[in-house]
Amino acid sequence: MRAFLIGVAGSGMAPLAGLLRRAGHEVWGSDVSFDPPMGPRLRQWGVRTFSGTDAAHLDGLDPARDVVVVGNVCRKDHPLVREAEARGLRRISMPTAIRELVATGSAGKRPVVAIAGTHGKTTTTAMVAWLLAHGGLEPGWLVGGVPARALDGGGGEGEPFEIGRTARSLTASAPLAPFVIEGDEYDSAFFEKVPKVWGYAPTLAILTSIEHDHVDIYPDAERYRDAFRGLLSRLPAEAEGGMLVANAADPEVVALVERERPRCRVVWYAASDMAGRGFPSAPSSKEPPVWTASEVGLSGDGDAVQPFDLFVGPSSAGRFGVGVFGAHNVANATAAIALAVEGFGLPVRETAGALGAFVGVKRRQEKLVDGGRGARGVTLYDDFAHHPTAVDATLRSIRSRHRGARVVALYEPRSATACRAMHQAAYPEAFAPADVVVLAPLGRSTIPAAERLDLDRLASDLRERGKQVERPTDLDALVATVVALARPGDVVLSMSNGAFGGVNAKLREALA
Repeated sequence: MRAFLIGVAGSGMAPLAGLLRRAGHEVWGSDVSFDPPMGPRLRQWGVRTFSGTDAAHLDGLDPARDVVVVGNVCRKDHPLVREAEARGLRRISMPTAIRELVATGSAGKRPVVAIAGTHGKTTTTAMVAWLLAHGGLEPGWLVGGVPARALDGGGGEGEPFEIGRTARSLTASAPLAPFVIEGDEYDSAFFEKVPKVWGYAPTLAILTSIEHDHVDIYPDAERYRDAFRGLLSRLPAEAEGGMLVANAADPEVVALVERERPRCRVVWYAASDMAGRGFPSAPSSKEPPVWTASEVGLSGDGDAVQPFDLFVGPSSAGRFGVGVFGAHNVANATAAIALAVEGFGLPVRETAGALGAFVGVKRRQEKLVDGGRGARGVTLYDDFAHHPTAVDATLRSIRSRHRGARVVALYEPRSATACRAMHQAAYPEAFAPADVVVLAPLGRSTIPAAERLDLDRLASDLRERGKQVERPTDLDALVATVVALARPGDVVLSMSNGAFGGVNAKLREALA
């Protein structure tokens, strides 16, 4: 079968193209540009690419057997969408492609593990895939980021996808290998206006958190909750293998699970930071969380892992480490361990111990410049944070690793949620761990003034808290500002859910 992907160079569609190629399909795709990192990777993966929207790109597709995968950024008036319809080609969404072409085969339906929630999906998805691979289950996966190390334990940088074992082993009773996927709550496609995570039809899921996001499609918190309410209603019954690993430290998660009472088995987890924040009260209708963990303080920025103490029920399982840092990643690790052990029967200590070699996903606290090795003595990190909760968690993690450093936070409000005033009051506290805050211009100019994040007010609020705040007029000025103010020993953290206009590459060159 041949699959044609419209918008193939996107952060989600490109890994899907590689996954379908790995599954044995012939894969074509079009986009307006093929910039790194996905453009070159598509060619490495054997995907045939076309630039632009010429109707001739679809020549050679057979309506009887081929499909056109339409990304959720495409509108119904996209030229190739209209052309595919005119030619009678079947159009499917990304979730349908996963469900039909990857998770189901001649041997039956593989168990799909979906990692859902507002925060932590990408890292937790990679953690679960890592643990199941190290447990010998030969899983497949699709991660919304590039793993810094191969998730199957191989050398070098990892791939964001793997098909895994798709057939039963020679032992007739051997279960099919699981498929692990980031369960995004965003729309599937213009013709399938439901959360992508619903379309994956998961058997097992993790629910990390619920905090109003994606305001462009969920105008209020209740509609946003509906995305997760629908996920819970779709998980199979416990007798059919359905299981939810839920965060007992998130009151929204607890309230939703208790209210909806899903048919599946529910396993609670939680983690606390060094100050005890975030440690749960028992959900009122459930037993206390079975899986809990406590962050252990770092000795300094030379630490290779984030230590944590793990408990199963009232019993200590021991002290372990994970190669990504901060209390939020201790929580992610706890969820991943709980799913691997409770869902697939892997041994506790060996499973938890495997996370010591897990080093995360690119653009999640990724160190781009090591100040200890020159570079004017300035350390540069890049992170995807774009929501006040994520900004706060990331900055606290950086602060815990570099306690004596001056922390310079660069922030680009770019997403539909980040550019709106809905979190205006939360941002000043989110930047509390930073010493200097550099605010880039809003990444969206079409938001009505009454709904727009007020950067002047944010800057004023931060200055009242004693922060140095810089407001460069454009991204070139931002780079010049950071280069001018950075001094040896500083830690610079860049935060954006987009490419940030190439700021990081320019800073890396300037600081080298």
